[in-house]
Amino acid sequence: MTEKVTKLMNDVPAIRWAALILIALMMFFGYMFVDVMSPIQSLIEGQRGWGPSVFGTYASAEYILNVCGFLILAGIILDKSGIRFTGTLSASLMVIGATIKFIGISDWFQTTEFNTWLNSWWVSMPGSAKLASLGFMIFGCGCEMAGITVSKSIAKWFEGKEMALAMGLEMAIARVGVFSIFSISPWLATKFGSVVAPVAFCTVLLIIGLIFFLVFCVMDKKFDKQLGDKLKLDPEDEFKISDIGKIFSSQIFWVVALLCVLYYSAIFPFQRYGANMLQCNLDGITPQAASNIFRWFPIGAAIITPFLGSFLDNKGKGATMLIFGSLLLIICHLVFAFVLPSTHSELIAYSTIVILGVSFALVPAALWPSVPKIMDSRYLGSAYSLIFWIQNIGLCFVPKIIGNVLESVNANNPEVIKAKAQIAAGAKDVLVPYNYTIPLIIFASFGVVALFIAIYLKILDKKKGFGLEQPNIKK
Repeated sequence: MTEKVTKLMNDVPAIRWAALILIALMMFFGYMFVDVMSPIQSLIEGQRGWGPSVFGTYASAEYILNVCGFLILAGIILDKSGIRFTGTLSASLMVIGATIKFIGISDWFQTTEFNTWLNSWWVSMPGSAKLASLGFMIFGCGCEMAGITVSKSIAKWFEGKEMALAMGLEMAIARVGVFSIFSISPWLATKFGSVVAPVAFCTVLLIIGLIFFLVFCVMDKKFDKQLGDKLKLDPEDEFKISDIGKIFSSQIFWVVALLCVLYYSAIFPFQRYGANMLQCNLDGITPQAASNIFRWFPIGAAIITPFLGSFLDNKGKGATMLIFGSLLLIICHLVFAFVLPSTHSELIAYSTIVILGVSFALVPAALWPSVPKIMDSRYLGSAYSLIFWIQNIGLCFVPKIIGNVLESVNANNPEVIKAKAQIAAGAKDVLVPYNYTIPLIIFASFGVVALFIAIYLKILDKKKGFGLEQPNIKK
């Protein structure tokens, strides 16, 4: 008699793609919250007094606890406690952090004694920014922990299948979240006359995202029951704390991690300032108009990423994609630095934003599916977390550096001085026309170094045979 073969849940396309959608929607709402303040930077400066330096400190706050070691701990928790526990914890942290941030910028909080006390020390940082930054720190811990959990979840559910396509679609859905908030945030702020409304809206969405992940947990628990003994590892194959040393001693790990931190340091911090940069370089257009242009950056990446993931699954060429993505990044930032300020052309702005979106599709689509090829599966969660940790070091310091540089190079700018005087006199919704040339050159320089590392990675792959140029689907 032949034994009956039980079909696993991930062998059924509808089930594995449904699992992907549930976890991707959690990240969709998370990415919306990450950038909810980005398109309304000029409004925040007018309503809460957050200048570039303050805004840079707030943006950096998302990553501070992760850099201090939380992400390393998150990877250990993931490898020790599993996907379901770690994902639920991360989603809960996002909700808690978002709630604190919402309280910090709310209108009623500005009149409390606690806010008065917060304003009494470190006077260059408003009390609203201090509490919002605390909430953003906690949210950032949850968001980055969720990121590594989602990556390991996809690696589990799509092993031997369309892994790059699945990761590409998850990233695409998350990018649509950024696109959505760049459209929704200025509209809500204008409609309700306050920067509070967009934050409240996104906080509710994070609660819905937590519910979606809990539904995924039910599916994943059933999947684990099907896998049974396949999940059991020999004692020598189980994750050990000492495995972190093995990861850090890997040359290829450091090459990938450095490429990651350099590339993303020129992307996510730029998102914080991108809409304001367009306002300043396009003759003072409104926050809504600037957001309408900038939103095509993430949506362009969202449209292209799944196709690139499918190409990577079937044809490979991951290292080559990293090279082209870094090159496009350099070109785009240099166009923003030198061409856009002299032409004030919306056509050039739109075109460059779309090309930057292509770059943002090429690099992540190739980078994250490459990690399972270079790292042992038993410590894949820690490998992802350590890459994210190194990435977070850049994401923590770069926004603050950019904010300080932007304020410093514009200290004697007459138009900036005039606009700030109007805000100090009580005027609201006044655009401060900053010169962004130097910050954009800094972003481009990150791309130059990333390009050289990507070229070296391709050489190393050809020499060591990691398979980065090979397709993911086994035939």
